[in-house]
Amino acid sequence: MIEELLSEPVVGADSFDSAQDTALFPEEETWAAPMATARRAKFTTIRDCARQAMVQLGLPPAPILRGRSGEPVWPSGLTGSMTHTRGYHAAAVASSRNILAIGLDAEPNQPLRNPEMLPLVSLAAERAWVETLLERRPEVAWDRLLFSAKESVYKACFPLVGPLGFDDALITVDPRDGTFRARVRLPGPAGQESRSTRLTGRWLARDGLIVTAVVLRRPRPRRRLRPSPDLSRVAGFG
Repeated sequence: MIEELLSEPVVGADSFDSAQDTALFPEEETWAAPMATARRAKFTTIRDCARQAMVQLGLPPAPILRGRSGEPVWPSGLTGSMTHTRGYHAAAVASSRNILAIGLDAEPNQPLRNPEMLPLVSLAAERAWVETLLERRPEVAWDRLLFSAKESVYKACFPLVGPLGFDDALITVDPRDGTFRARVRLPGPAGQESRSTRLTGRWLARDGLIVTAVVLRRPRPRRRLRPSPDLSRVAGFG
């Protein structure tokens, strides 16, 4: 399922089953040892998906640790993203030579649990198209799709600019071609105003699931190197 949202040089793998018996690397076992059975199964299965993607890239499986905020720490030379929801796990991996970052998210194709949650995770312009599409195409939980798209955007941006808030991205969904656009407000350097950039992503609603993906491609090198990635020059998804 996830591979339908990805294109070269990004590869993905997913699973509808739990890989509880799959062995972890010793470094990962340190994290997983105190986990309850269900949480350990998710931790293990999602890493099994990531290692399947590594093999597709022609690389040996390697451990995937966790950062201070719980984010995956990828082996040197790789970037990727992982996600899971009830009965579904997915991962995408690519060489960091070509791809800056990836964001994936999977959610059940069901309305947000609490109607009061939507105003907390959306902007007024987003709620307008959510309401319209819920009337026209009720087979898709558009409020949940909005939430998923923001999650993918934030996961992709996190390694580059740190955490973002729900009001830092304005999402617009195209219900016809399975794409979405994001206008993202990025934190500026100390003492300077924030700036914005535009990203694009893809979405899929099928088999009771909503899955979204954002890929930030590395810009073509210039003669004068920049000290850090400039998201304003990133091609959101190709």
